[in-house]
Amino acid sequence: MTAIEFYTSFDKLTSSLNAFAYNLTKNYEEARDLFQETAYRAITNRDKFNPGTNFKAWTFTIMKNIFINNYRKKVKSGTMIDTTDNLYFLNSGSVSLENDANTNIVMKELEGMIDGLDESIKVPFVMHYVGHKYQDIADHLDLPLGTVKSRIFFARKELKDKILRHYGDLHTVREKLA
Repeated sequence: MTAIEFYTSFDKLTSSLNAFAYNLTKNYEEARDLFQETAYRAITNRDKFNPGTNFKAWTFTIMKNIFINNYRKKVKSGTMIDTTDNLYFLNSGSVSLENDANTNIVMKELEGMIDGLDESIKVPFVMHYVGHKYQDIADHLDLPLGTVKSRIFFARKELKDKILRHYGDLHTVREKLA
C-alpha cells in the first residue's frame, strides 16, 4: 500500500474513528486526544499494515488498544502502595461503615415476592436471574425456547405489578435501595 493510498484510506475512516473514540471515552476532548494518538500510531506503524487485510479493523484495533492501555494507566495511578512497616498510610484513613439495613429489608421483601410466583414462571426466572442463558434453561427444563422467554417475561411483569402494589412506584424502590 502506497503512502497516498494509506492516507486516503485513513481519511475515509476519520468520522467513524471519531465516533468510536467518543463512544469509548464519553468525553469530546478525550475523544479528540484518542483520535490523534490513533492517527499518530497508525501513520508511524504504516509499514506494519498488511495490504489485502481489513484496514478499518486494523485502525479500530489500534484505537481500542490505546484506550485500554490509557484506562489501565489511569486505574494504576490511583492505586496506593504503602511500603511502611506497619502499613501506616493505608491504616490511617477514616473508617466508615455504611448501614445496609434498608437495602437488606427491601431485598428480603423482593425475594419473598419472587418466592410467591407460580413455579412455572419462577423457576425459569430464577435460573435466568442467576445467569443461565435462555437456551440452557430451555434444555434443562425440556421446554421450547419461546416458552422459556415468555415465562420469564410474565414473571418480570408479575413482579413489576407486585412492586407497584407494595411500594407505590419504582422510583420509591430505587430510593430505598440507594
